[in-house]
Amino acid sequence: MPLFSHQKLRSLLQQHLVRVNTAPEIAQKVADNLVEASLKGHDSHGVTLLPRYIRAILAGDLKPNAQLRTVRDGAAVISFDGDHGFGQLLGEQAMAAGIARVQAFGVAIVGLSNSHHLGRIGAWAEQVADAGLVSIHFANVAAPSAVLPFEGLRARLGTNPFCVGIPLQGRPPVVLDFATSAIAGNKARIAWNESRPIPEGCAVDANGHPTTDPGVLMREPRGALLPFGGHKGAGLSLICSLLGAALTGGETESHQIPPRAGVINNMLSILFDPARLGAGESYQQELLAQVDWVRHAQEGRDVQIPGEPERRAYTRREQEGISIDDVSWNEFLALDALSQ
Repeated sequence: MPLFSHQKLRSLLQQHLVRVNTAPEIAQKVADNLVEASLKGHDSHGVTLLPRYIRAILAGDLKPNAQLRTVRDGAAVISFDGDHGFGQLLGEQAMAAGIARVQAFGVAIVGLSNSHHLGRIGAWAEQVADAGLVSIHFANVAAPSAVLPFEGLRARLGTNPFCVGIPLQGRPPVVLDFATSAIAGNKARIAWNESRPIPEGCAVDANGHPTTDPGVLMREPRGALLPFGGHKGAGLSLICSLLGAALTGGETESHQIPPRAGVINNMLSILFDPARLGAGESYQQELLAQVDWVRHAQEGRDVQIPGEPERRAYTRREQEGISIDDVSWNEFLALDALSQ
């Protein structure tokens, strides 16, 4: 597998995006977001997505220079339509608008529908946490259903991410960010590219039989992913679709969306100033005490707080480089012909 520095990849991705008529400043923002995801260990949401983005642009399913359009605006509540623009741009702009509303009202509810792939939702929680605010995010994937409901036989849910970000005084924030499926769909794609199995308990084949073969998710007849934690993950996935899509003006999985070139997301975000709640200014001490208590007296075990695995991966990959699996790299090499 080829190995690249993050600087090289930022430049390479931007160049490819500019070639398909993406404004240079937007191309750089998208490139940086994808590289940052890879640096943090999430190759599923990182640089290997670029060929799919290019194909989506050429198919008209991703509008590279689309901007946020305000749909409704009422004090602490604001909703946007992304017009299939780059989620890396739209997500940042939507969170910036939410941060401004929190400064005015103490809380903000932000709806974002019809955005192209929002990438790693944790990036938006980190943006909000940098402003000293807490955020909660419910997102859905407007695509063919890929996840079984609990005890179900037919896929009816998406991999629908859930995310929470909580700033800590003098420390990196707590950022909980996960797909509501047992593994993210793109993690199965990476496993398939690398000819390795996915963990047990993550997927079933088209006949409903448990499997560790990621190929059942990539070729017809398709199998399905399982929700994490049985009924808990399935329930949270449904909530992400109801809040993230049905309430924001986006498409839920009930639309029976056909396969498409792009990846369309919808998201509901709740942002608030923690200092305005009952704990007042003392809340930070309580947050730090609880985080420290989780680690206390664990007899040398490596107990990690949400967000720590990403920071560890970032430190390592920034020094060692980012590898790209051979299948994805061949897709990169084919981009020259694809964009001509």
